[in-house]
Formats: sequence, C-alpha cells, structure tokens
Amino acid sequence: MKPGLATSWRRMKERYSLIGSHCDTCNLDFFPIRQICPLCRRKGKMSEKKFKGTGTVFSYTTVFSPPSGFELRAPYVLALIKLDDGPNILGMVEDSKPEEITVGSRVEKLYRKWVDEDEGGLIHYGFAFKLV
Repeated sequence: MKPGLATSWRRMKERYSLIGSHCDTCNLDFFPIRQICPLCRRKGKMSEKKFKGTGTVFSYTTVFSPPSGFELRAPYVLALIKLDDGPNILGMVEDSKPEEITVGSRVEKLYRKWVDEDEGGLIHYGFAFKLV
C-alpha cells in the first residue's frame, strides 16, 4: 500500500462534509460540486458552499434487495432530501424503521463507515441521515 493511501478519503471533503457549489451569478446551489453553472454556463461565478446537513424528506423508497455489501442493512430507506440551505440530495436514512419515515420528516446528517475492506485496508466513510 502506498503511504497516505489510507487517508486519501480525508482529501474528498465534499463527500464527508456536504460541500457543494454556489453560483454567485444566479444564486443556485449544487451538490456535488460543479465547476460550471448549468444555467449561467461560463458567465457564472462558482464558489464553494458547505451545507448544514438538515432538511426534509421530499420522497423516499424502501430497499429490500440491496447491492453487494449492504445486505446487512436491508431493508433501508433511500430518501430525496430537500436541504434547508441547499439543493435536493439523495441519502440513506438510518437509525429508524422504514415505517417511521414519511414525506415531510425532518432529518439531519450523520457519518457512517460504509466499507471496511480488510485488516490494514481502506475504510470508506460517508454521510447518511437520521430522523430528528
């Protein structure tokens, strides 16, 4: 393993800190980060924006047949979340039963370990949401 490879996830701040983009020209927010505003194109001035991570469930679905690596989490909820200070984003809602989640539920961001490859291997972290 190359030196520093195990800590490379820390360099992906947008994945772990909910950092997106804000177009100062049209005042739109985006997640994940965009280099060019799809509305203003090259005339747009983009800046980095960190979102608070609180929001409301806009729509959701319960996953009963998960992809490989998520079998132990099933059933789980994937929700489209309208951030209080930003765009809609897709995220897993954890620490609750699927029947407890409804459209309009309030959620907040939390961090989870997604994959632990093996002893001495990479550990991948990411965000999810929980009911508040």
